[in-house]
Amino acid sequence: MTNTIELNVLENVNSPEDVKKLNNEQMHVLAQEIRELVINKVNTIGGHCGPNLGIVEATIALHYVFNSPYDKIILDVSHQCYPHKILTGRKEGFTNPDNYYTYTGYTAPEESAHDMFKVGHTSTSVSLAVGAAKARDLKGGKENIIAVIGDGSLSGGEAYEGLNNAAVLGSNIIIVVNDNEMSIAENQGGLYKNLELLRNTNGKAECNFFTSLGFDYYYVEDGNNVEELISVFSKVKDADHPVVVHIHTLKGKGLKPAEENKEGFHWILPGTLDEKPAAPVSSPQTYQSVTTDYILEKAKNDPSVIAISPATPGAYGFTPEFRQKLGSQYTDVGIAEEHAVAYASALAKSDAKPILAVLSSFIQRTYDQLSQDLCLNNSPATILIYWGAISGADATHLQVFDIPMMSNIPNLVYLAPTNKEEYLRMLDWSVEQTSFPVAIRVPFGNLVSTGVEDKTDYSILNKFKMVEQGADVAIVALGSFFELGKSIKAYLKETTGINATLINPRFITGIDEHMLNSLKSSHKLVITLEDGVIDGGFGEKISRFYGASDMKVLNYGAKKEFTDRVPEAELYQRYRLTKELITEDIKSILN
Repeated sequence: MTNTIELNVLENVNSPEDVKKLNNEQMHVLAQEIRELVINKVNTIGGHCGPNLGIVEATIALHYVFNSPYDKIILDVSHQCYPHKILTGRKEGFTNPDNYYTYTGYTAPEESAHDMFKVGHTSTSVSLAVGAAKARDLKGGKENIIAVIGDGSLSGGEAYEGLNNAAVLGSNIIIVVNDNEMSIAENQGGLYKNLELLRNTNGKAECNFFTSLGFDYYYVEDGNNVEELISVFSKVKDADHPVVVHIHTLKGKGLKPAEENKEGFHWILPGTLDEKPAAPVSSPQTYQSVTTDYILEKAKNDPSVIAISPATPGAYGFTPEFRQKLGSQYTDVGIAEEHAVAYASALAKSDAKPILAVLSSFIQRTYDQLSQDLCLNNSPATILIYWGAISGADATHLQVFDIPMMSNIPNLVYLAPTNKEEYLRMLDWSVEQTSFPVAIRVPFGNLVSTGVEDKTDYSILNKFKMVEQGADVAIVALGSFFELGKSIKAYLKETTGINATLINPRFITGIDEHMLNSLKSSHKLVITLEDGVIDGGFGEKISRFYGASDMKVLNYGAKKEFTDRVPEAELYQRYRLTKELITEDIKSILN
């Protein structure tokens, strides 16, 4: 549904200065035009839908009242930044489909002076704003510092830390709490009872979380009313003390399906709104579906099994129906990955069987909890890491750093299945064993099934699987890259006659010294493949093992860099992750 949109007001709005020239009627038209552009874009290429539609009027009001980029507007997560981008000189990325990929889906200082930070993880804006405000005070500046944070983001620990510090800053900092009564899914936690009380009393309740910290507090019941927002923002502009402006908005405003299904329309795939003829519904298995099937069956027969999500249930198939079936055997801790790991550790230490699901990008937030709360205490929790892979993701959501981060923590057993049967065996072993904290890197991509039950005893740690015995070259292919390893072996045989050995290591956190030693007599080269960053990763463990020997080792994976929406195929070329390029390297080394 890509429609041509007639821009009556936005045509003449190229910067915040142009917003300041508009009257109320024009701002209402502008809001509608922005919504139409956002809907067209996210339906064409995918993207955050509900958060952007709900923040339109607040964005217009912020740019009408404040003087960006002199005044700093810092958006939390920044998955609601599309209206901000449209008003700050980047509207061609929304008006012209040819430019839809020009700008990233998050704030980005390289795009515009109106973006102070590149942000894509949650609960950060208040802390960042406190730092910016303190720097301003040290330099004797007068600019306003505005942090915009959603109610869902308030569940993250950094938000509390930032608010605690902001409240005693003693100078200008304005925190806009965008309360749409939602995180990605429904909000979870005791704070939301207070937000509900404040909404129900029009901000007048004596029990007020923000005033208890020391903030001056303002409430706007209709947070999609641009006139009311302008009035309140004008009052707090240039305040010489910390202020919270609590606005009640509608997530997905202006798009009926997004208003009715706020969780489903937080982020949408291309074509979600297109009219299509009814097609037969097929339900192929995925790693998400076999996981949820396993958990439901396990929980039905064992009341100590509990699934945990840090506010991103849809990413791993934890649908509303799944959550309802689990009932008290499911916890959404909110956007609080650190708490999720500690919570899982204590559950496991208390003889429950926690299964924590988390995305690779977000497990980065938990290093101390993994190390101290989980592994130092050797708590036998199960952690499922999803989406770990080299991909064309935005720089804020790269999924390539979990292997170096996690595989070097003592006591942790990190497993990398290559197919459905291995995965289910690893998962069941992890849930039932009581000796180690275990993480499993859920394969990324389409489900691979061998049809052969895996009967491996994973309590025998760091035992690699010799899949095919060969000579001269050994291919050690980890997890999702096992299929790449198979293709390299076949291509190498076809083009050089070399019958390479193929090894499925299965364990990320250790090496099979016996098997690696056995390769020395009949092999000249070992190559390692991992779907993540090489530095500090799995392959380097094998390179280090062979360091004093004559064995040559080539490690393949991602370079240590922040990529930003670089197509996966381009990255595979850059990192030489094709059977042709790797075979070329092998031939060069052997010759």
